[in-house]
Amino acid sequence: MLQPPDVSLTPLLPVLIILAGAVSSTLLGFWVSRRVLTFINLGAVTLSALSLGLLWNRAASAFGGSLQADNAALLLAFVILAGTLMTLLVTLDTAWRARVSFPEFDAMLMYAVTGCLLIAFSGDLIVLLIGLEIMSLSGYVLATLQGSRRAEESGLKYFLLGAAGSAVLIYGIAFVYGATGSLNYAAIAEKTSVLNPENTAILVGGALLMLCGFAFKVALAPFHQWTPDVYGGAPTSVSLFLSTVVKVAAFAGMLRVFSGALENAPGWHSVLAVLIAATLIVGNLAALRQLNFKRMLAYSAVAHTGFLAMALLGTPQAGGAALTYYLLVYTLMTAAALASVAALQRGEEGMSIPDLRGLYYRHPAYAVALAVCLASLAGLPPFAGFFGKYLVFQAAFQNGYEWLSILAALTSVAALVYYLRPAMLLFMPDRTPAREYGLGQRTPTTLTVALGVVGVTALGLLPNIWYSWVANPAIWTLLVGR
Repeated sequence: MLQPPDVSLTPLLPVLIILAGAVSSTLLGFWVSRRVLTFINLGAVTLSALSLGLLWNRAASAFGGSLQADNAALLLAFVILAGTLMTLLVTLDTAWRARVSFPEFDAMLMYAVTGCLLIAFSGDLIVLLIGLEIMSLSGYVLATLQGSRRAEESGLKYFLLGAAGSAVLIYGIAFVYGATGSLNYAAIAEKTSVLNPENTAILVGGALLMLCGFAFKVALAPFHQWTPDVYGGAPTSVSLFLSTVVKVAAFAGMLRVFSGALENAPGWHSVLAVLIAATLIVGNLAALRQLNFKRMLAYSAVAHTGFLAMALLGTPQAGGAALTYYLLVYTLMTAAALASVAALQRGEEGMSIPDLRGLYYRHPAYAVALAVCLASLAGLPPFAGFFGKYLVFQAAFQNGYEWLSILAALTSVAALVYYLRPAMLLFMPDRTPAREYGLGQRTPTTLTVALGVVGVTALGLLPNIWYSWVANPAIWTLLVGR
């Protein structure tokens, strides 16, 4: 007897609301201004975030488990939407200066967010791949929309390396399917726990290929080469989006795959540990040499990729909670720092670190906010970056990766140099003629910076505001619906 198809749109509600915003931007751009579309999309993001509450604790699914609106997906989706909200606020001020103030920009942004949410809600490898491709293709377009030579070069590099990463990822998915006979996360997890030894080599190959594909997306060394050029060449608002929302979505996919479906697969843990070690060393050492503040933040994002990935080496319960907590903290402090750059820079290439000298005496609020962001990025208490690093260090350490935790602690000390150097310059008297900053109209950008500063301060002083939501072991035990 034929079973009716498992079609339920309720688990898709947050995704559909964002998709509606993307379609609206595509169609209404012929009649309304881009600024109006941005406010419409801000409303769509807010409604999508509110709809997450309707799905909490319902463990809803659709299409035979291909879409999972479990609590893990909802928490990750909230972080994605928080980063999207901050990005849209910044674009209200900076899109005109970056020469991307047209409806196509908002449409591509919202399509990218749709793909990001699909990744978080994915229940099998096909939906994951669809989400990744929607997110990636939209990201390639966003990186080149400015029309400048720098943006076109960065976008082309992003496209070529991203396409290679996608090809490797797809090849890995094929290997995993060949080894397990399934694309569903829960079925893969069940079969890898009692895998036929003859299929072990195929499974290991598939897991490593998928790891390399994801390494391109999140910028793990040595697959990080595109990051500084793309973040530096793209408009700052796009850099903000790529370094927060896109990275959160890619880590959501890695959490689904490696802490869920392939948790019991052999081989990938030790390779990931080596990639993390290389990322921590390369990211932090490269950041030390940067004179451009925006490019320094790009290498800082590479280094933080290493810290975030450490959570994947922990148990699903400890690692899932640590990663989700740190992703929100990372989004808030990185978005606020780049929003400050967007407000202060004279051009989209960013500004040099010496230009920050004496900022406190001209724009004290921005100087204090930027100092808070840098302190949190460095992992200094009482800001949330400290607790986030502590959680991921603890997750890796307790699961037997003591050497990696020690290396991460040492590189964190080295990172103090390139974070505190600009932080100190902010408050040092400047004897040169008054510097000019491109401030213009900045109320939405100021709101973005304020959200980030208040968030990292509140989450540092009262971490349970967010950690109490993510620390429930049941959320991560049922990560793949087992």
